[in-house]
Amino acid sequence: MNFRQRDLNALELPKVLEMLAGHTACPDAREMALSLKPETSLKMAESLLNQTRDAHMLLARFGGPAFGGLKNVNNALSRADAGSVLNMKELLDIASVLHVIRSIVTWRSTNSGVETVLDVYFNALSPNKFLEDAITNAIISEEEISDNASPLLQTIRRKIRNQESNIREKLDKLIRSSGNQKFLQENIITMRNGRFVVPVKNEHRGEIAGLVHDTSSSGATVFIEPAAVVEANNEIKVLQAQERDEIERILAELSAQCGEFANTIKNSYECAVELNVIFAKAQLAYKMNASVPILNDEGIIELNNARHPLISKDKVVPVNIRLGEDFDTLVITGPNTGGKTVSIKTLGLMSLMAMCGLMLPVSDRSRVSVFERVLADIGDEQSIEQSLSTFSAHMTNIIEILKIADGKSLVLIDELGAGTDPIEGAALATSILEKLHLLGAKIGATTHYAELKSYAVDTPRVENGSCEFDVSTLRPTYKLLIGVPGKSNAFAISERLGMGSDVVERAKELVDTESTRFEDVYDKLESTRKSMEEEKEKASKILADAERMKAEAAKQKEEMASLREKEMEKARGEAARIVDGARRESYALLAEIDKLKKEQKKTKDAADLARRARSAMKRGMEALDSAADPVMNLAEDEDYVLPRELKIGDSVVIASLAKQAEVTSLPDKKGEVGVVAGAIKTRVHISDLRLVEKQVSKKPAPKRNNSSNFEARSTAKAETKVDLRGMTADEAIMTLDRYIDTAYRLGISEFTVVHGKGTGVLRSAVQQYLKGNSFIKSYRLGIYGEGENGVTIVQLK
Repeated sequence: MNFRQRDLNALELPKVLEMLAGHTACPDAREMALSLKPETSLKMAESLLNQTRDAHMLLARFGGPAFGGLKNVNNALSRADAGSVLNMKELLDIASVLHVIRSIVTWRSTNSGVETVLDVYFNALSPNKFLEDAITNAIISEEEISDNASPLLQTIRRKIRNQESNIREKLDKLIRSSGNQKFLQENIITMRNGRFVVPVKNEHRGEIAGLVHDTSSSGATVFIEPAAVVEANNEIKVLQAQERDEIERILAELSAQCGEFANTIKNSYECAVELNVIFAKAQLAYKMNASVPILNDEGIIELNNARHPLISKDKVVPVNIRLGEDFDTLVITGPNTGGKTVSIKTLGLMSLMAMCGLMLPVSDRSRVSVFERVLADIGDEQSIEQSLSTFSAHMTNIIEILKIADGKSLVLIDELGAGTDPIEGAALATSILEKLHLLGAKIGATTHYAELKSYAVDTPRVENGSCEFDVSTLRPTYKLLIGVPGKSNAFAISERLGMGSDVVERAKELVDTESTRFEDVYDKLESTRKSMEEEKEKASKILADAERMKAEAAKQKEEMASLREKEMEKARGEAARIVDGARRESYALLAEIDKLKKEQKKTKDAADLARRARSAMKRGMEALDSAADPVMNLAEDEDYVLPRELKIGDSVVIASLAKQAEVTSLPDKKGEVGVVAGAIKTRVHISDLRLVEKQVSKKPAPKRNNSSNFEARSTAKAETKVDLRGMTADEAIMTLDRYIDTAYRLGISEFTVVHGKGTGVLRSAVQQYLKGNSFIKSYRLGIYGEGENGVTIVQLK
């Protein structure tokens, strides 16, 4: 095993696993959760994380499956497979497991719209509703089997009830008899040794013929089974023996069925337990507001807003920790209780959690590495369970760490070199860090020694870090600052607490010059850092404002474009309505001409008039159709000149939007005019405006009767047959021509022309006309059932 239990305990992984176990639903799943070990393989760790990710997604979309009722029935199944007869409790436990398995399968099939890596577990579940129902229908409780378990059992129990009823009737007559009541201690029927008896006074025991089964403790009462019911009681005893035999047979049959499916049920149970643990990980992730980190095996760690999972949500301070990319060793300095130990614990615990397949309480895009070993020497003064270790105990552990650490190890050491002479301790701490650095390990260490700060500054791929302390409030902020060495702030804290300035100044004089220079450099760095952070915050605010304004501008532009499209669509609809009205008027005119034609004696002249009218109508339709998009024509009128200068309050039309607006400000130097269109205020170039002059409203002209008549006719139910029988050839052609126009307009694709058989003159005229009509796709004579030669079937294009 690559992980020592003392390292896992020091980083408090077992406490996190205890939280995980609290979300499981059965003892085996709880045990599996508590025994989780970090995976050293990147592929395996990613697989575990992907399972948790998909379970987290399923929980968010559909809620989780129910695992309550899972029990380990492997022992009972093994005995059933070997031929043993299970008791009713064991069979009910197996039915409970089958019910849970079936409910999990049902839940997944109901929510099967998305594929997940967990489907291999869901597909391995094998529900067995037949066996489940067989058990639950036969067994009511751990001590009672149903009458419906078998027809024979039902018959036996019915006979027992009948016999008991007969016995009670006989005994009831006996105790109610006036001649027998004086012999009875009480007028009741009771049971002794499974047989019905009556309580008789001891002095009258000879008055009631029967068998004595028991005597009261005082000896005053004897319990006699009257001779009249002895045979019936014997019959009940026989039936009860048959009942026991039948129950034993039913249990043996159910046990044999369980044994037959033992391996399938065991496999399904194990898969259900695995799923329970995976969904427990997802539930813990929800509780911690966790996300999925990006895993690697290169030793790179980048935790964004990491929150220690064992610290209360209202107290934990998120920290940003980096290691392994720009530097391999992080030396964290600063005052006690400032958060140094929590920082390196968070670093180690997050790595272990990710390797166990747990999502981390960090922001998105955080990165964590998989290590073969995570080694820790943490004598945490703020730990709940541990006290400060001695120097020798620390050194013993560190010696062991030096023996096994390598390039695939993460080493975390708290208060390196503490507990001995400061000079020797600092030298030893530096030497230990150098050794671990040469071994290629990724290192996180905390210390108070100034010498280690210098070591971090002078050594490549070693970086200083510190936990921020607010001297004005004498409180730590718990923020981890990477790249900035920490300071103890002892002088500032002492002076703020009231120590005399002369004592503090003398202490400063006693500090060596090199340390003083280092502290001065640190103060300058800290001042520069705070100034840069303030500038960065200002820049971020300006950038956020710019992004917001950009988004608002884009939204306004989108709204204007949408408004323009709506107005253009509205204008096109209005134009189409005008064209449609004109088309109806034209058809009404044709109808009137056809009517006049019938009244005219000179048929040829009337037909010629109709053809000329139809030609004029078509030309008019083309002109109207070309004007059906007035919005675009308005926008394309580049030669438009305002008839006068604009005034505030003028009504104008924004040509590019086809939207009416009101002038709110006169043109500026750029020629832009302020307008308001509905709830939108904007500025538009003067060339895009069209002045709307107020006009005197005119009384609308009355509608023509023939137009309304034709409109009513055009909306009537469409006919797919036109009857030309009895008409002359010219009349038939005019009627057919008008019908084709109507049919084409109404979307009729096929119709029947009825011209009759007769001499064939009308049929020839119709087909000659259809042959030259450009709207006709095809035509043919009817077949049997359609009218044969008396009709022509026509298809329009």
